[in-house]
Amino acid sequence: MTRYVIGRVVQAGAVLWAAFTLTFAILYLLPSDPMELQLAAAGVQQDSLTPDQLAGMKHRFGLDQSIWAQYWHHLTGVLHGDFGTSLSQQVPVSDLITQRIGGTLTLSASAAVLSLITGATLAYLATFARWNPLRVFLTRLPALGASFPQFFVALFLIQFFSFQLGWLPATGNQGVRSLVMPIVTISVLTSSVLAQVLIKSFDQTLRQPYIATARAKGLSRSAVHLKHAFRNAALPAMTILGVLVGLTVTSSIVVETVFTREGVGKLAQESVLSQDVPVVLAVVTVAAAMFVLVNLIVDLLYPLLDPRISHTRGRVRPAPEVVPV
Repeated sequence: MTRYVIGRVVQAGAVLWAAFTLTFAILYLLPSDPMELQLAAAGVQQDSLTPDQLAGMKHRFGLDQSIWAQYWHHLTGVLHGDFGTSLSQQVPVSDLITQRIGGTLTLSASAAVLSLITGATLAYLATFARWNPLRVFLTRLPALGASFPQFFVALFLIQFFSFQLGWLPATGNQGVRSLVMPIVTISVLTSSVLAQVLIKSFDQTLRQPYIATARAKGLSRSAVHLKHAFRNAALPAMTILGVLVGLTVTSSIVVETVFTREGVGKLAQESVLSQDVPVVLAVVTVAAAMFVLVNLIVDLLYPLLDPRISHTRGRVRPAPEVVPV
């Protein structure tokens, strides 16, 4: 067990390093000059500065160093918890992240909870329904939900609930009411994907011999679904649960931009446009850290959900199969 946990932590560190390195390489390969972008945003023409002034500004932000020196500077700073200074706002990047991460975490966590409840409920109803037309409709509904782009869902919700009905604010951070449409926008995709996996897993589980045994004992259909089928059917869904939680974080970039919410997603979008390297690197690192943390938790929860799984020599291996009854 200890070797397994250590191995997963090392893998998580490798993922974080790869995400950081790839993001830095992409930003460095962009054809524009970060300093030129910052001067243009401030309304200053680069030609109006003397060579000494321009060199001093580049030296201040470390842009006069080689690519390897810049990479090492940013990497060692992140390892020490220092993300540097924003090129565009000239404030510590950690302060920018701290100011906005609360709203993004609230949005992502709420969307993840709604997705879990909606996806599990839809899968249960789809496999529990006896009337075939209703069963077919509920089974195909997740594929329809997963096919809609998130920006389309967001614009539809704004048009209907804000402009036509006037029930919810279209943009901004205005309390709980302003969270409703962003949460629904994210959860439409994630709950649809989760429901698709659960429905397929339910169908496979309900054909197992121990389900027939449970029914032969006189248990009701609801008891068979909840007590016997759900636990095993949830295992494949747990595999993608970490990915879906990570998807809620990355989806916040689109959602916060459409709904004009002040969060880490909108900060990332603004920083990419201005090529603010320290901020983009910090956002990617934080998002990747959340992603690997959730996946690590999911991996550690597997043995609690399925006693057939045991940790042997640092690997996850199935123990001898025991048919649950």
